[in-house]
Amino acid sequence: MPNRSAEQYVVGVDFGTLSGRAVVVRVSDGEELAVAVADYPHGVMDRRLPSGRALPSDWALQVPADYCAVLSDAVPAALASAGIDPADVIGLATDFTACTMIPVLDDGTPLNEVPSYADRPHAYVKLWKHHSAQAQADRINQLAEQRREPWLPRYGGFISSEWEFAKALEMYEEDRQVYDAMDAWVEAADWIVWQLTGTYQRNACAAGYKGIFQDGEYPSPDYLEALAPGFGRFVRDKLRHDLVALGSRAGSLTDEAATWTGLPAGIAVAAGNVDAHVTAPAAQAVRPGQMVAIMGTSTCHVMSSDRLTEVPGMCGVVDGGIVEGLYGYEAGQSGVGDIFGWFVDTQVPASYADAARRDGVSLHDHLTALAARQEVGEHGLVVLDWHSGNRSVLVDHELSGLVVGLTLATSPEHQYRALLEATAFGTRVIVEAFRDAGVPVEEFIVAGGLLKNVLLMQICSDVLGMPLSVMTSDHGSALGSAIHAAVAAGAYPDVAGASDAMGRRQVAAYQPDARRSKRYDEMFVDYLEVHDHFGRDSQLMRRLRGRRRHALAAAQSVADGDRP
Repeated sequence: MPNRSAEQYVVGVDFGTLSGRAVVVRVSDGEELAVAVADYPHGVMDRRLPSGRALPSDWALQVPADYCAVLSDAVPAALASAGIDPADVIGLATDFTACTMIPVLDDGTPLNEVPSYADRPHAYVKLWKHHSAQAQADRINQLAEQRREPWLPRYGGFISSEWEFAKALEMYEEDRQVYDAMDAWVEAADWIVWQLTGTYQRNACAAGYKGIFQDGEYPSPDYLEALAPGFGRFVRDKLRHDLVALGSRAGSLTDEAATWTGLPAGIAVAAGNVDAHVTAPAAQAVRPGQMVAIMGTSTCHVMSSDRLTEVPGMCGVVDGGIVEGLYGYEAGQSGVGDIFGWFVDTQVPASYADAARRDGVSLHDHLTALAARQEVGEHGLVVLDWHSGNRSVLVDHELSGLVVGLTLATSPEHQYRALLEATAFGTRVIVEAFRDAGVPVEEFIVAGGLLKNVLLMQICSDVLGMPLSVMTSDHGSALGSAIHAAVAAGAYPDVAGASDAMGRRQVAAYQPDARRSKRYDEMFVDYLEVHDHFGRDSQLMRRLRGRRRHALAAAQSVADGDRP
């Protein structure tokens, strides 16, 4: 039990892709008293900067000031809704999407706030789904493989274009002036803690998973110099910083940050964390063999183990990456809820939207109900859900979505169900990769916004052939941050103990149906055939993406008044 003489509270703040969410949580039992959400005024900039300057394809940027607005809007609103005395709050913790990077000056000022760089795309936040650095990632991987760099197998043999080094190398090669002006290349998870405490602390989770920090070292200067002349000083000049363990106290809330948030100055602020990994304690998944899939716009799969091994295509394994004392593994799917949203927004006839309005339901719910009436395999489709590339196990953002089996009889609900199944098949590929590497998944737990889709949950259980546990909080990342805040404040001795008291999960909420599972086993063979052909053997998707980029660049040149 926590050490307390009266009820105490903590605040967890989850910075997502489009908004930030603050949750007030009771320390003794994890009860969530109130939540408040603040949207980012600039959202995701994937077409233009605020100035109107056009962005190339595959870019995704944000404005750092939007994050500070969450602190001044959502946190006070959550406190007011909870009806508690702010003096009873003992700690604050935050989590962030990753890898989301900010180029800053030595005082933490983002470069986009420097007037001379306000119209330079590389001066802005590069969001996790900024995928334009694939060419740099390819070179990072090729050189590391040639040199047999010891850290490469820790990431399943591939470094992602989403991560710190690929995005930094892209900046170095495309806008050297911005790169040279940058004093530090900072994870957003650490930058927001810097704003709260006045001190820059680099969290061990992001450094390990996104920053290629293994066994106390980053990639060597000679490797980086071989990658690009002059880039050998990147770690020393822009990246290296002291690390802090998850659940530790990064500092104390400053007077200025107390004014923003309405919280007492001096309370504990926990080390920054990644939104997926921080969810594991909220789902009571801090022991070996428990895999948590945080299913939202994308899906991140995390699990802890007492074994260190190499899983092909995993995103990484980091000592203490989820909880101290265990190896934390990560894998993922780049597009999930984003793909369902794209389909509903662009591929469904108006008659379906009319029917949904008549029934008083969302178009998603309407399509889900229609899809639920189908027998397994009735649609005759196989789908690859690579609309945002493939994170695991192929680690290639040049891949793209595919539908096989379309006929004139194919309906929107057929395609919608096939998309749901593609998510489940992609998850099964990941689970089997861990199993084959000797890290078996003994309990599969789902968290995130897609929990509300009961059909998707049942399909996942049937495709995996195993029960699904579910987290019973709607705010898993924010609750996970609150758990870390309680540990940083000294209310619990460690994250595992706080998770037992404050976490939420229902064990085996979904059970696989044997008949459907057998049919899905047959469909999975077809899925793997298409998966391996287009993902491993064929270069077609990569050529198509390259052709699209070339055409868009030519069109932009014409628009800018240059020759194509």
